[in-house]
Amino acid sequence: MIVHEEGSLAKGLLLRGLSEEDQNRLVFYEGGFDYDLREQTVDLADGSISQALVFYPEPGLWNRGVLWSLQGWLDEWGAMTMLAAQEVMGFYGKVDAEKIARSFPSIRTRAWAKLAARQRATGDARDTAKDVIVHDRKPAYVNYFGMEEVALQHRQYDGSMGKVLNRSSLMQGSAVIVLPYDPVRDTVLLVEQFRAPIFLAEDPEPWMWEPVAGMIDPGETPEQAALREAEEEAQIALNRLEYAGGAYSSSGSSTEYLYLYVGLADLTKTIEDGGLATEGEDIRTQILPFSDFMDRVDSHGFKDLPLLAVAHWLARHRERLRG
Repeated sequence: MIVHEEGSLAKGLLLRGLSEEDQNRLVFYEGGFDYDLREQTVDLADGSISQALVFYPEPGLWNRGVLWSLQGWLDEWGAMTMLAAQEVMGFYGKVDAEKIARSFPSIRTRAWAKLAARQRATGDARDTAKDVIVHDRKPAYVNYFGMEEVALQHRQYDGSMGKVLNRSSLMQGSAVIVLPYDPVRDTVLLVEQFRAPIFLAEDPEPWMWEPVAGMIDPGETPEQAALREAEEEAQIALNRLEYAGGAYSSSGSSTEYLYLYVGLADLTKTIEDGGLATEGEDIRTQILPFSDFMDRVDSHGFKDLPLLAVAHWLARHRERLRG
């Protein structure tokens, strides 16, 4: 951000010839961060001066940090910010800047997940530039989650292009799943919390027993997110992470990608006040002997798919982890 300070200067580019529409689009994007245009006299490279409009933050909204570096920012956040800006501008003229501001943390989370998805090829990827034709792609909804609609064709197994399909997708970030396991005591820890989608599905049991789980924040690795979520939700410090795999949670409807872990830990206590109040979380935990846990898995006592997946991985690797 730019702040007034005697004897200091900020370098920038002076854009000329912007249309009213160009300026409106800039105001829409920056307005979501509570930046407002103000007139400012600027010094040009040829020694002349000019009047310009500069985006300044609302006073008192942001705290000053270290001196900003354009190159450092580009290296760390440039690619993600471009993807986030594409989603934001897809709603230009459809929603107000305030709604974008409320949704922007989730927009950044989705952008960070897209960057990771681009690196996820397994070696047998097809050429989507040749095998997929996009006729129309547009955002349909933005909030904590996003929704996109697309009209496309894709190449079929006989080599021809299929008919135009109209599809939609729930746009989400990537998440981590962590099943805490104590190899000494041979116990696992589960968390229970209320899940609104289960309630909306009219399931009479919307309080779900699950592994520790949470979204990967922008700038985080999956491992960092796993360690953070274990502390936030279950108030435990993991000694080591065992990677159990990664997969899309529902490839026909959602972009969510899950990184699955078993987290080795000393499991000695349960809690009833886990989670972050700022995120509306109200979590309690329970510790189960592994044999009891697997009995409940086998008797269909759990309804959380990631929990079942990581439970079966643990069953295959338990002896190694205890050795």
